[in-house]
Amino acid sequence: METLQPTTAPQKIKKATKGTALLRWTSLLLVATVWLSAGLFGLYILAFYATALFNGKLEQWNGVLPGLYTPGSSSTAGIGLHFATGGIILVLGSIQLMEAVRVRYSGFHRWVGRVYVLCSLLAAIGGLVFIMIRGTIGGTVMNIGFGLYGILMLVCSIQTIRHARAGRISQHRAWALRLYALAIGSWLYRMDYGFWFMLTHAAGHTDDFSGPFDQVMAFFFYLPNLLVAEIFIRSGERRLSTAWNIGSSVVLLLITLFLLTGTYYFTKFYWAPAILDWFSVA
Repeated sequence: METLQPTTAPQKIKKATKGTALLRWTSLLLVATVWLSAGLFGLYILAFYATALFNGKLEQWNGVLPGLYTPGSSSTAGIGLHFATGGIILVLGSIQLMEAVRVRYSGFHRWVGRVYVLCSLLAAIGGLVFIMIRGTIGGTVMNIGFGLYGILMLVCSIQTIRHARAGRISQHRAWALRLYALAIGSWLYRMDYGFWFMLTHAAGHTDDFSGPFDQVMAFFFYLPNLLVAEIFIRSGERRLSTAWNIGSSVVLLLITLFLLTGTYYFTKFYWAPAILDWFSVA
């Protein structure tokens, strides 16, 4: 028995190290996928709404979601602010997560961070203004789900900048990651709907967005993101068990495959054409 003891501990350490390395690589793969896909979607949002504004055809917004544009209503300004700043934060958020930028170009990171948090605040406020004035097409459940989303965006934005100004770097990074997880919610909302329509022929969806699937999606597009963010945060705070690392790696890998597939199809049929049209207009 004594001869086995010296090799047992190193084996456990080696196994734990492999689990940690696996989680690190799957995390990097997921982050890179999110950077690429969310950045493309951010450009698409700016391209689609900017092109409609440039051409004076704001009614095209209603083709994405009925009721977004109402002539003469202040709610239009609110939703316009929401989409404009939302596109910006999707593009800038990926830059802010890059460790090389944070370490080597700290001044750039701080200034981009200020713009990023400001846009996050404005996106949340714009969306909440729209909900208060017009309400969402899906009614009470959608109002609650989207309203909670806007409130969480406000809280995370304030906490991100508050901890940064106080020099509490670890807390700042944790809240910044939560904010980014919420920021990509609008991107995931479209992708989830696209996959659901393709796989189930829109089962549970209604034209007024009050079906059972629509009601689930009123919360699902951002709450799982926060769960994934907590996995990242907690994995960086302490040494976790091998089982946790492997289980988390499997979850992150499945999410990555889902996002890569969605990114390919959405870019090919929706995002790329709108972005190219935008550049041709410009």
